[in-house]
Amino acid sequence: MKKIVTYVCVALFGAVALSGSLQAGTDKELKAFEAAIKEKYDLKVKAFAENDADTIADKFYSEDVVSVDPSGKVTLGREALRKEYEHIVPTATVSIESVHTFVDGDAGWDWANFHVTPTDPNEKPFTFIILFLWAKENGEWICKGDQYVVGEL
Repeated sequence: MKKIVTYVCVALFGAVALSGSLQAGTDKELKAFEAAIKEKYDLKVKAFAENDADTIADKFYSEDVVSVDPSGKVTLGREALRKEYEHIVPTATVSIESVHTFVDGDAGWDWANFHVTPTDPNEKPFTFIILFLWAKENGEWICKGDQYVVGEL
């Protein structure tokens, strides 16, 4: 399983690195995508503020989501991710800064800075570089996966 995840990640990051040479969607398509994912980001930020892991699991992520954390741990599926967020959400507030966005048809991705401010005043804020993978399903953009590392774009 770990080898498969490694190969998928290498392929994914290779595709992202080549994205500048790929045919992207139109400016209109990009603007619509950026607006749609901003709504999703705002929803996620609000859910953190309200300690609402269910909204994150049910309205931000797809049923078949794949999430990879900085240690390489893979979380598969909405229910497994919900359990992770139930522990994470009470510990921080967040903001999301979109940095580089790509869309073509019903698929897109967004490189972002995911800023985390722990609720414990003794802990320092930090940032993740995160890659969100998006698909349009039934007319709505939904996050199909993410991978993140500590750092900032």
